[in-house]
Amino acid sequence: SLLQLKLWNKYRVSNIPSLIFIDAISGKVVCRNGLLVIRDDPEGLEFPWGPKPFSEVVAGPLLRNNGQTLDSSALEGSHVGVYFSAHWCPPCRSLTRVLVESYRKIKEAGQKFEILFVSADRSEDSFKQYFSEMPWVAVPYADEARRSRLNRLYGIQGIPTLIVLDAKGEVITRQGRVEVLNDVECREFPWHPKPVLELTDSNAVQLNEGPCLVLFVDSEDDGESEAAKQLIQPIAEKIIAKYKAKEEEA
Repeated sequence: SLLQLKLWNKYRVSNIPSLIFIDAISGKVVCRNGLLVIRDDPEGLEFPWGPKPFSEVVAGPLLRNNGQTLDSSALEGSHVGVYFSAHWCPPCRSLTRVLVESYRKIKEAGQKFEILFVSADRSEDSFKQYFSEMPWVAVPYADEARRSRLNRLYGIQGIPTLIVLDAKGEVITRQGRVEVLNDVECREFPWHPKPVLELTDSNAVQLNEGPCLVLFVDSEDDGESEAAKQLIQPIAEKIIAKYKAKEEEA
């Protein structure tokens, strides 16, 4: 029915089973990953499972691949890329190669930036092998509870996923993967979402995230695509501002 379709779209459900908790009064999403919640907290001790700040969820020791540990408080004041990835997943490995270069460029430009690897590897050994290629920090593989809490916090439904946070731990974009692949020189870092994008192979994934308007133009040569962009840019900005005012995702 139409109502069912509306609910699927409203909550951006892309696979089933999916369990989403909402606040009955405000209608806001409390938690996207209800299935992980009931697996991790069968007694309901953490009810009502509302979103906690990143700094609280990540709290504890983090690893470097040389075996050094540091406290998660070291991330404070930096932009952070929370990187959900695993060695067994080919798209993850190819993104990691690009990301290592991006990380180096951003750091060399003097930006405060750190990446936190949250592994979905199937064993400690494959985690260690994969992490040995990464110049950033990771949640210890053995700390399954913290890895799972980070998955829950961002409602991760597939990997690779790169969530980019500002220095306060608020989400700038969930589409870090697309941004990194589209901006190899990292000129747009920290990748605040643009209201209008040119449709490419790598950002087409966003068509699954929610309602999109796709405008086709006849030809590139006579400036038509620029004119089209100028036509829809103010409309897109207005829609984004409307959702921002409601503190909802557009």
